Amino acid sequence: MKATKHAVQRPWHRRGPARGVPLALLVVGVLVCLGVALLVGGGGGGARPAVVAATAAGGATSGASVPAATPAASASASTSASASPSVASSASASASVTPSPARSASPKSTAAPASPAAPPAAAGGSVGAAPAAATLAGRIKPGVTNQGVATAYDAADGNGSCLFGPTGGDMMVAAMNYTDYESSKACGAYVSIHAASGAAITVRIVNDCPAPCAPGQIDLSQQAFAKLADLSVGRLAITWTLLSPDSVGPVSIRYKTGSSQWWCGIQVIGHRNPLAELEVRGAGGWQQLPRADFDYFLSTDGTGCGGELRITDIYGQQLTVDGITVQPDVVQPTGVQFAKH
Repeated sequence: MKATKHAVQRPWHRRGPARGVPLALLVVGVLVCLGVALLVGGGGGGARPAVVAATAAGGATSGASVPAATPAASASASTSASASPSVASSASASASVTPSPARSASPKSTAAPASPAAPPAAAGGSVGAAPAAATLAGRIKPGVTNQGVATAYDAADGNGSCLFGPTGGDMMVAAMNYTDYESSKACGAYVSIHAASGAAITVRIVNDCPAPCAPGQIDLSQQAFAKLADLSVGRLAITWTLLSPDSVGPVSIRYKTGSSQWWCGIQVIGHRNPLAELEVRGAGGWQQLPRADFDYFLSTDGTGCGGELRITDIYGQQLTVDGITVQPDVVQPTGVQFAKH
């Protein structure tokens, strides 16, 4: 029994020293490794730049890691950036793509073409739709070629029965035979006239030609006649048609001399197409005024004098004008005009 117990205890004392030696060697080895690691970390930047470069290439939070780097790490970071062109090129590509949509978006909003400006209009003025058919035309109808004779007269300053006043040197004017003049309905109409020779002119009707002028006949100013033939011809066979000219200014309104709030005459000047009606706004709504031979629309009881006006051409298009005060014998522009046909 004793021998067996003694035999078990003896190996225990022999193994204690054997285990202590490896433990001491392990401690020494750890200390040596730590020393080497410290020497390597303080002497160069070989390991740390590799970590920074990998972070930048991986797209991680490099912005947070760079400010926290030591001076040595900063220098190594710049080295790794120059040594990694693929990373730098991808970063610059990302920077150039991002601003591009921003730059292109701004011009799109500012460079959009503005809508075409609308025609100028007077205060309260408006232009109605332009029907195609001249349903309100009288004897002179668009699209109809009229046969007639041209004669010549001394038109002086260009004024005539329509009372438009002097034409300011524009002598391409004419007087319409009284039948087609139709109680001033032809006033202001533009007429295209053709001679057999091929010569052609455009005149504006400012006057009437009484008998013996026959239907179809137009008495031209001497200046206008001379463009078709020599004045010595006297009478010249022509054809003529109603014209809706391209270039005209805005319509103007003029109150007749002696007009007031109790009586007024209203004239429309510079209209592109012949007029059919003029209405004034009364207490009961729109009221049509009669048209005199001298091309004024008369309000004998003062209704609408100085108020809103509605003007209609032979095509049925309407211009509504407001803000025209009663100023006798003063031409007041409206800023609106009838459509071309």
